[in-house]
Amino acid sequence: MRHTSFVRARHAPLLAAAVVALGACNNKRVARIDPTSVTDLSGRWNDTDSRLVAGALVQQALAAPWAERAAAARGGRPPAVIVGAFTNHTMEHIPVATFTRDVEAALLGSGTVTVVASASERQEVRAERADQQQYAAADTRAGLVKEQGAQYVLKGDVQAIEDAEGRERVVYYQIDATLVDLESNAKVWVGQHKIKKYIDRRRIGW
Repeated sequence: MRHTSFVRARHAPLLAAAVVALGACNNKRVARIDPTSVTDLSGRWNDTDSRLVAGALVQQALAAPWAERAAAARGGRPPAVIVGAFTNHTMEHIPVATFTRDVEAALLGSGTVTVVASASERQEVRAERADQQQYAAADTRAGLVKEQGAQYVLKGDVQAIEDAEGRERVVYYQIDATLVDLESNAKVWVGQHKIKKYIDRRRIGW
């Protein structure tokens, strides 16, 4: 009995230290912030970059002459655009799916163009439409062969150059976009947006 008490006493400081260490590891604070606020912790590509670059590219694209010409050729109807692939050529992970959604949102928000579903989205919708032909009431079925055709596809890529020395780093991003006429393969607009970030990781002495 005395031996057991001695063992417990001997290990008590270790247990106390473990509890303190565990508490220190869990000592973090979480705060909810505005999703549209500008935040830049690591200097890497983030949600703010995605949103701002998408808006800038769409603004450039819609200010170009092709949009007005396309609407005039269609009797005033807005041209239809598919947002295609944006390829990540950088060494870091960039969620391009999020970026293409930001581009689609900016295009739709402009009210200048019609945005057509992507190839994968169209397959899902077609499966649902086919299912309706068999199971839905006749007056509620979606019609066949009535899809909106697109006249243009918007595609592009993201590239980055990094320069670092010691605790200082500069990251340069270049986002290129091209709008292609689906019928003729002619490039009707080419745009570009650039971001340059300076990151200083020097330690602050007390």
